[in-house]
Amino acid sequence: MFPVYIGLVHHPIYNKNDEVITTAITNFDIHDIARTARTYDIKRYFIIHPLESQAALAKEVLTYWQDGFGGSYNPDRREAFSIIELTNDIEAAVTKITEIEGEAPFIITTDARRYSNTVSYQHLRQVIENENRPCLLLFGTGWGIQKEVMEKFDYILEPIYGPGDYNHLPVRAAVAIILDRLLGEKWWLNG
Repeated sequence: MFPVYIGLVHHPIYNKNDEVITTAITNFDIHDIARTARTYDIKRYFIIHPLESQAALAKEVLTYWQDGFGGSYNPDRREAFSIIELTNDIEAAVTKITEIEGEAPFIITTDARRYSNTVSYQHLRQVIENENRPCLLLFGTGWGIQKEVMEKFDYILEPIYGPGDYNHLPVRAAVAIILDRLLGEKWWLNG
């Protein structure tokens, strides 16, 4: 299996009124997604945001937990933060992966809606296990990544469904569920 990378996209994102906006970086997303990503052996977690003011805020948090008191107080957190990289846009993340791996990744995105090129977790797990190139798995914030951007990617994962009709998970919960479905233990084989 080739390396898996993830990206948290903050632009172009829909808001609840279907307008394209830029969402804010949250402290919870930095911490929780980094810890989840490190648990599932993600090679790099890109926080993708075009605004310098938001990047500066994220850098402050990263510095505290990597180089400041937070890193010495909590080495596990420092280790989780070691895989984080800030980028301005999706293309910059793809360029970085291409530089590291020597080839461009195939790109998967996620959404709470279905599209014509939506694939199942089982199918995508097999693709990741058998594909001979790196993978970039993108997660949208807000109400999801702009449709025109999403449709450019290789795969769109099916939504996560619970037993009821409510479907608006926090992105950090979606990341944990999706990484477990795609990369986690094959518990159903151990019956």
